[in-house]
Amino acid sequence: MKLYLILLFCLFYKFTLGQDKALIKLKNQVSLEVDKNFISYKADAQQLYQYAELGYKEYRSSALLKNRLKTNGFKVDTVLQIPTAFVATYGTGKPVIAILAEYDALPGFSQEVSPYKSVKDSQSNGHACGHHLFGVGSVAAGLEIKKLIEQGKLKGTIKIYGCPAEEGGSGKVYLVRDGYFKDVDIAFHWHPASRNRVITTDALANISAKFRFKGVSSHASASPQKGRSALDGVEAMNYMVNMMREHIPQESRIHYVITDGGKAPNVVPDYAEVYYYVRHPDKENVKALFERIVSCAKGAALGTETAVEYEIIGGTHDLLINVSLAKLMYQNLEKVGGLTYTKEEFKFAQELSKSLQRELTVPEKIEAFSLAKESTNGSTDVGDVSYIVPTVGVNTATWIPGTSAHSWQAVACGGTDFAIRATSNAIKTLVYTAIDLYQNTKHIETAKIEFNKAIGSYQYKPLLGDRKPALNYRD
Repeated sequence: MKLYLILLFCLFYKFTLGQDKALIKLKNQVSLEVDKNFISYKADAQQLYQYAELGYKEYRSSALLKNRLKTNGFKVDTVLQIPTAFVATYGTGKPVIAILAEYDALPGFSQEVSPYKSVKDSQSNGHACGHHLFGVGSVAAGLEIKKLIEQGKLKGTIKIYGCPAEEGGSGKVYLVRDGYFKDVDIAFHWHPASRNRVITTDALANISAKFRFKGVSSHASASPQKGRSALDGVEAMNYMVNMMREHIPQESRIHYVITDGGKAPNVVPDYAEVYYYVRHPDKENVKALFERIVSCAKGAALGTETAVEYEIIGGTHDLLINVSLAKLMYQNLEKVGGLTYTKEEFKFAQELSKSLQRELTVPEKIEAFSLAKESTNGSTDVGDVSYIVPTVGVNTATWIPGTSAHSWQAVACGGTDFAIRATSNAIKTLVYTAIDLYQNTKHIETAKIEFNKAIGSYQYKPLLGDRKPALNYRD
């Protein structure tokens, strides 16, 4: 009996060792393929970098990514009501893994690929959040997985979701609301950053809205008594909201910008607009805070004898972290490793770091896996995806350490070769993790058990309601 057990153990060990060797060989093959395609990724990323299109206006960026997928055998479907969104599919059957792709830029971030602040004359927008890399990296990961399915090394379906307008337009929320993720087992995302880590931090739930005040125009000096200033309504609202800040939950964030305050100081403005964001780690608190802001707007209109209406522009859930998936992805990120700079890149990074007022460190290492309660204090529409399907993501150091998102430094880094190499690291991490899931679906079962426990009885409802996509929210 003892001999039998020893023999059984040896056979099991040999079988497991064989599986491990095959897995390592497959991942090494992927690594070589990704490295071989560096020039192709760079060309696509640079093209999107030049396009720098704003949310829901990413026509050329979306077309480039769709064409890349179509020419490589994916079936690409458009999304109702959103011209720049798409869903690309390859393979059949289960499991179904989705990779999210973003590609919108931000207004007002024109910047050369330079370690100094230098406006690019030919454009006014810029990829200050690295979504040109996000889009290209996600599509590239999908293409690598497709090759493995095509070769018979993996079985299942890969989907790439073209997700426009992450920056305030909540593009993914409409895809979630309209059922585009209903057959997905696991969703992947990644994001450019200044560090290498698996994402284990929450994002804030968010509601954004534009408040539009209408008054009565008049000559500001000759007959001011006949006018009712819409700008007064905006300023009164802002004052009340600012007074409210002392009496809201500690983790709340409220920001606004006056997008229209009138055209001339000698004219009482009959129209004014202010654009608000409200955030909190808990979606229910966000809804309550937003209602208080609406009350401020109504009170301001009453007091200034103006009228106000508001339009919800975006709304996103907080981000649910799936620990089992995060641990699996971390193992693969460790295999991939961090980033080193060439001599020229080090000089660029060293010079750029002066504007950050910090000493340069090279992002060679992977941050240790941690579940310490921490929030990014940002928001993402990936949160809504995470409330309907187990979701996991990774950051790689496409920017030098210390760089903030939504900064000219992020734009400058986004045009470098080291940003493309960091994108390659993200591609490898996503594909390696997908291989593990396709080849061992127990990982998926474990992730779903954790997901169902986290969701509990919650029934998903979008924070932006039933509105149509705000296709012109950047106008």
